[in-house]
Amino acid sequence: MWLKSIRNFLGGIAVGVVFSLAPQTAKAYQVDCAILLCLAGGWPASAECAHARAVFIRRITPWPIEPPLQIWRCPMGVAERAPLQSTAPRVWDASNHAGENLGQVILAQVMEGGADIDISGLEFDFVRSIRVWDVRHYSHRERGRDDDCSESYNMLLGTYGMQGRFGWQRTTPAAAPRWVLPSRRCSSSNWRRGVGVEWEDHEGNHGYEWVAY
Repeated sequence: MWLKSIRNFLGGIAVGVVFSLAPQTAKAYQVDCAILLCLAGGWPASAECAHARAVFIRRITPWPIEPPLQIWRCPMGVAERAPLQSTAPRVWDASNHAGENLGQVILAQVMEGGADIDISGLEFDFVRSIRVWDVRHYSHRERGRDDDCSESYNMLLGTYGMQGRFGWQRTTPAAAPRWVLPSRRCSSSNWRRGVGVEWEDHEGNHGYEWVAY
């Protein structure tokens, strides 16, 4: 029930309410709150969500490469606090709020800007689904006198932790999805450089964007 509620809410007027009813909050925090809401709702068609998605993609466009969602900039009582711990976990207990509109609960936290929240629950899995693939160099081609194939790469993967912290780690071609490395075949033309971001919305629908450079 609450999954349907958040989808309906986010797909409709959520972002518009943030902009129209909380102008001071929106002025300071509108982008990341909008990204949070629009991403969860599957980027619904609206001017606010179109802008939020553009910022989301622009942040991973070199250089520098930034976390596409900077959840610490959205006033949910977590700014300048670490780690993101909840003093009121009951707000996010789905079993206690099955009949409520979860989108309204999220929006209340965004607009009030004073509550600590714990985002480790399943309802925030869409935040942890975001992955940033930084392919600084990839090639698989013939090298040396014997024309042996050599695969070389320098790749990083950016992910979000349980409480929304963003971090980088080294990764390998074997771990990358096909949209990041369409081919690993040995070829003189097989090289790749760019940054990509992928995500899932609140219902698990997958999306991605690749920026070559």
